[in-house]
Amino acid sequence: MAPKADAPETAELVNLFKKIGLTQSKAAEAAKSPKSASTLKRIIEAHDLINKNLDEKQAVLLAALAVQGSKLEDGERSYAVGAILDGRLKTTDQISEAVKYLDGHSLPVDEADFNKSTGVGFSITPEQLAARVKEYITSNAYTGWNNLGAAIGGLKGTDLRWANALELKNAVESAFVGKFGAKQSGKPAAKEAKKEPADAVKAPSEPATSASSSRSVFQEGFLGHLHKVGDNPQIHPHLREQHLGATKGIVHTRFPPEPNGFLHIGHSKAIFVNFGFAAHHGGHCYLRYDDTNPEAEEGRYFESILETVRWLGFEPWKITYSSDYFDNLYELAVDCIRRDKAYVCHCTAEEIFANRGGEERGLRKACTHRTRPVEESLVEFEKMKNGEYQPGQAILRMKQDLESGNTMMWDLVAYRVLLTPHHRTHDKWKIYPTYDFTHCLCDSFENITHSLCTTEFIASRESYEWLCDALEVYKPRQSEYGRLNLTGTIMSKRKILALVKEGHVRDWDDPRLYTLIALRRRGIPPGAILSFVSGLGVSTAPSNIQTVRFEQAIRQYLESTVSRLLMVLRPVKVTVENLPEDFLLWLEKPLHPKVPELGTSKVPLTRTIYIDADDFRLEDSKDYFRLAPGKTVGLFQAPWPVTYLSHKADPASGQVTEIVVRAENEGAPKKPKAFIQWVAEHRASGSPVVIDETRIFHQLFKSENPSAAVPDFRADINPDSLEVVERAMVEVGFWQLAKKAYADAKTESKRRTEAALKVTAEAKGPVVEGAPTHEHDDTPKATSEQLIGKEVIRFQGLRVAYFTVDRDAKLACLEDGVEAGRKEGDYLVLNRIVSLKEDSGKAA
Repeated sequence: MAPKADAPETAELVNLFKKIGLTQSKAAEAAKSPKSASTLKRIIEAHDLINKNLDEKQAVLLAALAVQGSKLEDGERSYAVGAILDGRLKTTDQISEAVKYLDGHSLPVDEADFNKSTGVGFSITPEQLAARVKEYITSNAYTGWNNLGAAIGGLKGTDLRWANALELKNAVESAFVGKFGAKQSGKPAAKEAKKEPADAVKAPSEPATSASSSRSVFQEGFLGHLHKVGDNPQIHPHLREQHLGATKGIVHTRFPPEPNGFLHIGHSKAIFVNFGFAAHHGGHCYLRYDDTNPEAEEGRYFESILETVRWLGFEPWKITYSSDYFDNLYELAVDCIRRDKAYVCHCTAEEIFANRGGEERGLRKACTHRTRPVEESLVEFEKMKNGEYQPGQAILRMKQDLESGNTMMWDLVAYRVLLTPHHRTHDKWKIYPTYDFTHCLCDSFENITHSLCTTEFIASRESYEWLCDALEVYKPRQSEYGRLNLTGTIMSKRKILALVKEGHVRDWDDPRLYTLIALRRRGIPPGAILSFVSGLGVSTAPSNIQTVRFEQAIRQYLESTVSRLLMVLRPVKVTVENLPEDFLLWLEKPLHPKVPELGTSKVPLTRTIYIDADDFRLEDSKDYFRLAPGKTVGLFQAPWPVTYLSHKADPASGQVTEIVVRAENEGAPKKPKAFIQWVAEHRASGSPVVIDETRIFHQLFKSENPSAAVPDFRADINPDSLEVVERAMVEVGFWQLAKKAYADAKTESKRRTEAALKVTAEAKGPVVEGAPTHEHDDTPKATSEQLIGKEVIRFQGLRVAYFTVDRDAKLACLEDGVEAGRKEGDYLVLNRIVSLKEDSGKAA
């Protein structure tokens, strides 16, 4: 507990804090929290700040550091203090970023990287700011003034967050005026909205068509300004000629995942960019597995990656592996040594770090092996290949430029010793190439015209081009775009594995995660993901998107693409007293009021129906329009409303077990103010369909930044992220919808499988003369099972949420020749895909 305001220890702290420049009120505020006050006191004493003649602004920053950086180690915190004192950190935003950076990086601090991450030295003119904002808005394909907040938020995820906030806002508004015209008043629309029925669900805007998205993304902005095939410069003219001869001037891209885990939502952008760019230009895209680390790779990851790419709607022109080229890569490594562009090094990791400047970031120096004779390195490399060295005893390093300011030119490792068998080459190799040696050369072998990657590889571009030129081979052009990140979740494979092993989630495909297999199981259509990604656009700026924005994009996609079924999540029995026991009325209803192509369903209306427990309460109020004592309410699409008469309750719990109502089926009853959902009991037709489990997924983490939680991300886990509701009820039209959706998906998957096999057959054979061939062919084959699962059965539970069938469900009627309906042994499990937008017409 904090000491009282008049406590001697508090007064002592306040006086101390005033001595560094804080005002009385700010000093008192800083003294309130024992933890941060103690941290600030240690900072003052450790750095003798009383005698530094600080100004108030610096004192405020130090107080902010004490609050936000209380968990930092003394050395890390001292570095931040130094950055405040030397004037690099000038704002509390910079303090926040500095704390995050220091918490995630070990000492010594890379000053250049720290400065970049915290906005040190950021400067931009009004003209430059306007140009940057205009480019960002164009590349992200915003559609109108309703995107203003999203645009400002997105720009704050770039280095423009360090610009003056007011100037940034004004620049965005100016760009919107230029693109969309003056902003229109929203008041008339608000008045119009009041005319809607009380329980109406507002329809979101239609999802963007793929054609319009393609025009926006692939012809404008970052992707629209990429070089033409063959325009990337080469060290020799004949390399360009050979490249054009091999590619015939056609775009060639590649998606090169490392098969050491499952793909996540961020990879969907890479898949969309690489496959989409090639398809837009009538070109080809490889799926190339970067399988150069046998210690981390598993067969299930290879299978899942291909399945995910195909599920998203893309078919690789060829499926290749970096290991396809191990022989070629080894020959080029030997050639690199012969050209005196590589050497075998026996330094330890600690020695390499020290030679690169060590903790003091001092002068760099070459290791003692850098000048060894070429013939000696050739002999040593042969020893590495033959297994005469253990891991860590010898490496092959590229002889680059130790004087470069780019760390990716400081003699990177090209080969290392690994004694783990490889899944394809088995025990053939004892040495394996690194990413930095492999990636650019495989791009070269496959004549990649556009090597598209995310901006964290910008620094690698110099090394990429250096190696191609050093070996005098075709040099692809690497171009970098901003990656896609979602807030409120984690994508680290290590952290997800911990969640799985510790039982916080069920597996890698748990719908609370944002791996693509999890999103698929949750029921999100692949088209919705691609629509979301294309709507964000492609630029050099990262897309840091809130999960709520992602889910809204899913709603917009589902709104006009899935059927609507009557559903009650928590059913309560209702008896319509004035209807006979054998009353039966069949009602035909559209599956979507605005999409007649989806068809209709027939539902029975009987004396016994079920409504949702949330649609009835005993205490009425003026703003409550659903069923209550003395109230009349409509039944959605039924011919007449019902009026409450009485109810029965469980004596022990007081829970309502049955409601008795009267059908207002005589005369012309007044139109009710609200309509509620219902399903009827009619055993002959199998109504209602009882759902054994309905799984409702909430956010797995409580905050927008789980990684910042203390002591780690586990502290941010939401213990109530999974809700399971038993015995929800759905209209009997569910069975026909499920059978048709599954059958249609099987037909489409068969068509796509045949097309995929045709593409595979046409693409057989090496792209370039002399490319490797293999005695075995273990390329995964296209299968219908990769494209279809029970998640294709999607619907909107009317006024409830969007749902899909989980893979745990057992539905015999999905088999060919089995009629629709519940069969013995069936077990129905639904997953909530996303909730509906809040319905203002339904009072809680």
